Formats: sequence, structure tokens, C-alpha cells
Amino acid sequence: MPLMSVENLFHRKRRGVMKYKKKPIVIEAIQFNSNDISKMLDAWGPSFGRSVIEQVADSHIILHTLEGDYIASFGDYIIKGIKGEFYPCKPDIFEMTYESAGE
Repeated sequence: MPLMSVENLFHRKRRGVMKYKKKPIVIEAIQFNSNDISKMLDAWGPSFGRSVIEQVADSHIILHTLEGDYIASFGDYIIKGIKGEFYPCKPDIFEMTYESAGE
């Protein structure tokens, strides 16, 4: 059996690739800064408090997410997901992915 070229192998593997787009869902998010822990607790209540494992100085918090523990840094957005879970998102990714839906 002759060897396939890298180009043919790449195209053969690409045939199984499907494209997807996000469903238009509305999420809640707050941009994290040193004053927002109480704001997030006020907005989201005890469920958010159970997700915060630790506040590291004023500039970082550790969040327990469905995928494991993540560090949220100053400026990151904290998102409440569709299952009620919380996770951090870097500002550049957030701005490319989401737009305001109002209040």
C-alpha cells in the first residue's frame, strides 16, 4: 500500500470535521475587581459563595467549576452558566463571544 501524502492525510481527516455555532443564550456576568466579591455575593447569593474556594489577595479568586478549579484574575469576567455554575473568562475572549443583552 503506498504512503499517503501529508496533504491527502490532512484532507481525509478534515472530512469528519463539523462546524458549530453557539446557541443564542443569555448569561449573567460580572467583571471581577477587588470590590466585586460582595457585589457577586449580593447578585448570586450562596450558590456563588460555594463556588469561591479562596480569595488570593485582592487580585485573584479561585473558583470551583465543573471542569476543576480555576483562578480568576483582576479584569476577568465571572460568568454564571446555564447550569448555575460559575467560571472565569478572560476579557478578550468574553468581548469576542458575548454582547450586552440589557439588564
